Amino acid sequence: MSSDIATVTTKGQVTIPKAIRRALDIQERDMLLFCIEEGRLIVTPLPRRPLGELYGALPATRPYPGMAAIREEVRAERGAGLASEGQEGGETA
Repeated sequence: MSSDIATVTTKGQVTIPKAIRRALDIQERDMLLFCIEEGRLIVTPLPRRPLGELYGALPATRPYPGMAAIREEVRAERGAGLASEGQEGGETA
């Protein structure tokens, strides 16, 4: 088990010793999870995941219809919404 000592600054900041950073491959802008268990602080590095790794993580609810179909669907929904707003407000053209 690796161990080292660090000092907490007045701002509550701690520099992770180089040997620890190297051993856990902690790099600039990495995120760390802090947990308290039985009076001890547990610090766990959260690995960065490339965006491509997330592909397929969520199931598709319907097939991708293409950009033109999506634009048409949005236009139709927005047009219907505007039309109903006009009728509710009693506006006349």
